[in-house]
Amino acid sequence: MASVFSRRIVAYIIDFFVVSAVMWILSYFLSIIFSPIDVGSVYAYLPYLAPILGFVYFVVCEKAKGASIGKALMFLEVRSKNGSYINWPQAIVRNLTKIYWVPIIFDWLIGRIMNTDRLFGNVTRTVVVNTVN
Repeated sequence: MASVFSRRIVAYIIDFFVVSAVMWILSYFLSIIFSPIDVGSVYAYLPYLAPILGFVYFVVCEKAKGASIGKALMFLEVRSKNGSYINWPQAIVRNLTKIYWVPIIFDWLIGRIMNTDRLFGNVTRTVVVNTVN
């Protein structure tokens, strides 16, 4: 079986497509509601709306179910280091770097330098665990 790290990368890619699909559907309905004549004006707001939607997606999924859709498909879960499910502050802080893609790279790199998984995983005392035995 693939390592947890490689499955996390695949999970992140799956989550990217999930958030993209939701953005596409949302932008379609917003264009119908707010601007049936000028469809392009809705798309001008997507660079601002997409990071917020992605952040909310990760926070809500990880708090409610312990995993985003991608993580669930890869049999991964986010847990506190003591083994319990994460709370709202942990979910919010650990996903701050997922607002845009560049900060997640630094989050991971600094975590590697500190000999841990991710910097924000270390700060929030959370880990991603394998749910397959």
